[in-house]
Formats: sequence, structure tokens, C-alpha cells
Amino acid sequence: MPDNKGVAYVKPGQVEVHDIEYPTFEVKDGPGVNPANVGRKTPHGAILKCVATNICGSDQHMVRGRTTAPTGLILGHEITGEVVETGPDVEFIKEGDLCSVPFNIACGRCRNCKEGKTGLCLNVNPDRPGSAYGYVDMGGWVGGQAEYVLVPYADWNLLKFPDKDQAMEKILDLAMLADIFPTGYHGCVTAGVTPGSTVYIAGAGPVGLAAATSALLLGAAVVIVGDLNEERLAQARSFGCETVNVSQGDPKDQIEQILGTPEVDCGVDAVGFEARGHGADAQTEQPAAVLNSLMEIVRAGGALGVPGLYVTGDPGAHDDAARVGSLSIRLGLGWAKSHSFATGQCPVMRYHRHLMMAILHDRVSIAKNVNATVIPLSQAPEGYEEFDRGAARKYVLDPHGMLAKAG
Repeated sequence: MPDNKGVAYVKPGQVEVHDIEYPTFEVKDGPGVNPANVGRKTPHGAILKCVATNICGSDQHMVRGRTTAPTGLILGHEITGEVVETGPDVEFIKEGDLCSVPFNIACGRCRNCKEGKTGLCLNVNPDRPGSAYGYVDMGGWVGGQAEYVLVPYADWNLLKFPDKDQAMEKILDLAMLADIFPTGYHGCVTAGVTPGSTVYIAGAGPVGLAAATSALLLGAAVVIVGDLNEERLAQARSFGCETVNVSQGDPKDQIEQILGTPEVDCGVDAVGFEARGHGADAQTEQPAAVLNSLMEIVRAGGALGVPGLYVTGDPGAHDDAARVGSLSIRLGLGWAKSHSFATGQCPVMRYHRHLMMAILHDRVSIAKNVNATVIPLSQAPEGYEEFDRGAARKYVLDPHGMLAKAG
């Protein structure tokens, strides 16, 4: 049995690469594992050799101490891997297949899965609908920032790339299918982006850049990205976006300078609950700032896509209400403008095959747009530190040196 290493959350601000157990077809006790899942058999699963596994902004929320993540939790929900073993109940996925792993774990059998709501599977997390690898309160499935990982319900969850050699040529782009590309795309779809739309995307981190890429792919006329970080805004401009630096004031004033009107057709929140204010308040945490700003910016009758993460518990919040996920949202404004809102985990399976085809047929260069940067698994702690300081990069871990060889 091979050795295995994984990136573990140690304490706020610190991750380490630890020796961990090689996966088996049974859920074992460990940090963050739901007791009701311990001993659960997974003959429907597959063990993957992780070819690419990314650091996500959602991981950073945990590493900053903004959740109840336990010490020792193995992180990582953005996984691309090669199948090395399948359980006895796996019929279609085979050893050697190179696959993308949706970050949502789904059974394919429950009501929600059958309705395409794979981010809300009823059978994988005993506490509530929805699950993910390596994430707090998501059932305790071991994360994939590791050398090897178990994927349950493999026939359902895995997206097999049709040609392995072709896939390795585009592996950095395909690595974005596990989460940020479908998540950004979902934000745009739910915000109503169509050909000719004007779009404002709050946040120029990897999800925001993926949303901007998605808006262009969907035919938007103008895509405007707002952020505080000038390096990240420059990355957005590198592939054709307009930008606003929200530290310079209310974004609607800068949007008016770009469009001639302070309103857009569609708004996407790619920031989430660690949002900051605008202008003079740009260094002050205001968790409802982005949502309230979008309701001002989006035209009456428009929509807001909210792929940014909001939580039910935030121990690092600045007030008691925000600690339980209660925010001062101007719902009256949204109601008066007949806005629609879409929130929650992106149902990755709804989009990932179409986006895979767009990548394979050179319709989009998502890795370039998010500045995908490969580092070895051993350098994960440095990657987390640089990302937390605002690096305009999407860090992709290379546990087996396969990305370096492909590049």
C-alpha cells in the first residue's frame, strides 16, 4: 500500500503537510468526520492518485480561523485525479481513467440529486443537505490536497476526460472544473448573463476571475470586476474586463464612468462573508457590504448570483449577529427592485461537461485567466500564506510531479 501525505489545518494561520492514512473503502474516524459516517462502507467508490489539487478561497476561511474547523482536518475539495482502484460496485469508471471530481459529494440516488441539485445531496452528510471533501461540517470526507483520495459514488461523481493525452495537455485548465470554473459560471447563469449583458462582478479572486471568464463566454457586452487588490484587478484587465477599485469609492460611481449609467444588468457576488466596505471603509470588515452594493448597482428586475460563501457560524466575526450568519441586508431595496437571488453551493455536474468541452475545443483559457500557478505539495504552506496576502494567482498543488512533466 503506498504512502500518503495531505495538507492539514493546524491552527489559525497554519497548515502543514502530514503523513496520513492511505484511503480505503470505509470511512474511518478522524478530525471533522461525522460520527454517523464512521464505519460507512463505500464499495461504490474509487481511489484516485491526485494529479492536481487546488487551494481555494473557501479553504482560506477555515485556515484564517473563521469556521469551527478542527485541528488535523485534511483540506482540499478541488481534485483532478487518475483512478488507481475501484470498489466492487463500480461499473463504468476504470483503473487508469483521468477524471475531474466535483467538489460537491453526491449520491445520485436521492430526490435532490435526481433533480440536479447535487450541491444538496441528502445522503452524504448526516447533519444537513450538502457535502464536500475536506470541509468543516460537510460530513467529514477526507480532503484531496493529498497524494491519494477516496471518491464515493464514483460512477456518478467522476467526470472522465475522453482522451487522456489530450487532457494532460490542458490539465491546468481542466483542473478548474472541480470548483471555480463551474462556480463562477453558475454565478453568471443565475445572475441572468446573456449575450449583450452588462455585468458587475464583486471580487477579483479566482472565483471572481472565473465568473468574469464565464460572463465573456456567455456573450456579455461589458464585464466589470471590482476589488481592493490592484494586482488582481490587473489580472482581470489582462483578458478584457473593465475594473473598478472599490477602495476609491462607491463602485456605482466608477461603473457610471464606464457605462454612462450607474447600473448593470447582472451582478455576481464572488466575495462572501469576509467582505469589506468601500471607499473610506475599504479596510473595515462589513459582511453585508457586497450584497447591499449589488442591490444598488443591479437594475430593477435584474438578478444577483451569489457564489461567494456565507456561513451559519463565524467565530471570528465582529458582532454577535454575524457570528451566527445574520447580516444587515437591505432586503427592502431588493424587494422594491424585484431582484432575484440565487445562493448556495454550485451544482457542479450541471455545468462541468459543457465547460470541459469548451476547454478541450479551445473556446476558453481559464487557467491563464486565473493565473494558475503550480507548486509541489510540500510547498502548500507557502502557497496558503501567499494567497492569504492577496497574490493574484490560483495555486495548484502537484502531489506527484505530473503537472511539471506535462508542462
